Amino acid sequence: MSIVRMLFREIAHRKLNFILGLISVVAAVALFVAVLTMCEASKRETTRLMRDLGFNVLIVPKNTNMADFWSEDYAAEDMPEEYVYRLANAPIMTIRHLVARLQRKVEWRGRKILLTGVLPEVPQKHLSPKPPMGLNIPRGSVYVGHELAKSFNIKVGQKIDILGKKFTVARLLKESGSKDDIRIYGHLHDIQEVLGLPGRINEIEALSCRCFGDRLASIRQDIAAVLPDTHVTEFRTKAIARAETRKMVERYAAFIIPAVLVMTAVWIGVLTLMNVRERREEIGILRALGVGSGPIAALFIGRALVVGIVGAGLGFALGTWVALRVGPNIFSLTANKISPMFALLGWSLVGAPLLCALASYLPAMAAVLQDPAEVLQEE
Repeated sequence: MSIVRMLFREIAHRKLNFILGLISVVAAVALFVAVLTMCEASKRETTRLMRDLGFNVLIVPKNTNMADFWSEDYAAEDMPEEYVYRLANAPIMTIRHLVARLQRKVEWRGRKILLTGVLPEVPQKHLSPKPPMGLNIPRGSVYVGHELAKSFNIKVGQKIDILGKKFTVARLLKESGSKDDIRIYGHLHDIQEVLGLPGRINEIEALSCRCFGDRLASIRQDIAAVLPDTHVTEFRTKAIARAETRKMVERYAAFIIPAVLVMTAVWIGVLTLMNVRERREEIGILRALGVGSGPIAALFIGRALVVGIVGAGLGFALGTWVALRVGPNIFSLTANKISPMFALLGWSLVGAPLLCALASYLPAMAAVLQDPAEVLQEE
């Protein structure tokens, strides 16, 4: 009888043991696929949440008094708008999401407010495109802070006058509990016009990319090579929060995946060992009839390979279904980007059979090394 025929007869004869092994592999592969798929979603979600914390790098004119800046919330000095384009065209890898702003504190309707002009994000062609940060305010429109809208009963669509120029209220900002509540945002070029500062800005905001070592020193060095007459500061709390959260997600994945693989290997090994112990008499008879060690070992390892291949296919399907079903409820901001990772199917079809074969190796060796005379004497 051929090994293949013996293998499928063995599977048919001991269905329960085969099914238990198959269930363990399906569960392990499903967990592996679901965890990896959702880890990718977790990384995207974490990036999005950290991005929503706002910019963490600020570039201002070099002679800015930072004590006054933190007191007033804007730089009294200004610099050319052209600086943001020069920075965007430089091959800098330590920052991205460049947004130029011009801010001034002005008198409006008898109150001091922060008037802020924002330029839509300037793309950096040397970096892969990402969803833009910052505000993209249409020309002729403004966004009004919560306290100002509440105090003056301002509504969306209303026309308001700012320093002699009419604007349409396009959005009322939600309460933030910060100076944004007394701020009016407009397009940079509109605010430059009303402030009489054409072509001028007083800050560039950016987001630090993942870099190692002294992050701020690296950023300052890169920017100084392009804009030597600027000062760079970092909102350290935001930067640390981004870096530590990324590390936490990576450490979690690095722990859970090996743990799943080890538990699966142990479980397959135990099932194979139980199968060997149950079949000691049968193995002894086969050995006594002259069946060699190779065919008997091939029977056990072949069975493990079948379990691994079938379990990999079913486990990939189950794990992907779980990720697509559960993921959007957990990662709501990036739910539409959760998709099957078909590369994992190839890894599963290779890794699961190999893992099962390795887990079955020692029990199979124990089977073929048994002395048939001792086994049959015991029985």
